[in-house]
Amino acid sequence: MKARHFFPLILTASLLAVSALILGAASTTPPPGATPEPPPQPPKPLAPHVPVAWKAGFAQADVTPDKLLWMAGYASRDKPAEGRVQSLFAKALALEDETSGRFVFVTLDLIGVPQPLRHRVAARAEKEFQLPPARLLLNASHTHSGPQLRSTPPSEEELKTERVRDTWEYTQGLEEKMVAIIGQSLAKLEPARLTYGHARCGFAMNRRRDYSLPADHPNANKAPNPDGPVDHEVPTLRVEAPDGTMKGVLFGYACHSTCLGFYNYCGDYPGFAQEYLQQHRPGFQAMFMTGCGADQNPYPRRSGVVPGVTDLELAMQHGRSLANAVEMAMTVNPRGVVGPIRAEYEEIELAYADPKKPLHRYPVQVVRFGADLTFIALGSEVVVDYSLRFKKELAGPADIWVSGYSNDYTGYVPSLRVLKEGGYEAAAGWAEDVEDRIVKKVQEFHQKVTAP
Repeated sequence: MKARHFFPLILTASLLAVSALILGAASTTPPPGATPEPPPQPPKPLAPHVPVAWKAGFAQADVTPDKLLWMAGYASRDKPAEGRVQSLFAKALALEDETSGRFVFVTLDLIGVPQPLRHRVAARAEKEFQLPPARLLLNASHTHSGPQLRSTPPSEEELKTERVRDTWEYTQGLEEKMVAIIGQSLAKLEPARLTYGHARCGFAMNRRRDYSLPADHPNANKAPNPDGPVDHEVPTLRVEAPDGTMKGVLFGYACHSTCLGFYNYCGDYPGFAQEYLQQHRPGFQAMFMTGCGADQNPYPRRSGVVPGVTDLELAMQHGRSLANAVEMAMTVNPRGVVGPIRAEYEEIELAYADPKKPLHRYPVQVVRFGADLTFIALGSEVVVDYSLRFKKELAGPADIWVSGYSNDYTGYVPSLRVLKEGGYEAAAGWAEDVEDRIVKKVQEFHQKVTAP
């Protein structure tokens, strides 16, 4: 069977029209009635009182498949991808503190980070760049409009199947690109100033039904739940050169990337948010880290919900909304971030309710930048309860930034509350101590990275 190559891809006239409408025309002429933008000004530091205490380096690679592969995210998929609306990227941000301690964030416009892929990339980064595994954080946007990934090498018999062969070849190529951008970002380290800020974005809503309602209530089985727990915070790490030139931004949000249900490669709302932030900033790199969004969906979503508005338009609108929040977070009340970097990483054992099922090695990572900012990175699809709990219980001098979808992708990780309620996010069948095990390890690591 011939390989299914998709380029050159030709977007339909209607899609091009939508893109021009929402992304904005190439002309800088403002529309009638709009206040013109002021003329460009020389760069200046956002917070000149913050010391230039870091070195930072950015790199990225286009990881859009060159074939029309089967796509990830929806079990109902019955055919491969049909085209591309937006390119997918792997991006790296390398940081070095004043003690020469280094850390690298890698973000992916993909469904998740298979744990064996994390292991291979981390091992190569340690060997080739002397970067300890605890100093590497891999996070995926969880777009459902990207390719399937393969966790483990297929057998010779499996390789006879085109779908398996293509997916494995893509995953191998992805590994090479991830290792490459880690090295490139470290090679590009230059003096930088870091500031942290946060804003809010409101399109995420708890997608579960309201389990507090009695069974005979007319809304007992209806979802989403507008009164359910959410995390609307948009944490933002801004990186600028000593003269104030903006170099890049790392930002997060807790929500599924499921605006779209089509068969085209696309970064969904996180992809558009990154694109908007980069649009009029040459050389600027925007990177998205998914928060604890396992039980959160973007609303509205999908075509047919809002009359005359397609799923692609909704993804763009939500991307613009998130980008706007990042713009504000980068500029309002910036907080200086200094080092040193302290990082802990361990794969703890999580048990299933069925004792016959093997234990799962679950990654927990806690990273602290001086006394200013603490990252908590949890594996797989973590519900929002974890983020809300850690931000409350670990509140202190350092801001708390919690991410899911990091370093592992094996399914949903419920809180005890969600596990007892049941439903889709509880279906993996974890033991009731799942939340307790994760929380204890995070608390242990938090004490280590905050100790004098």
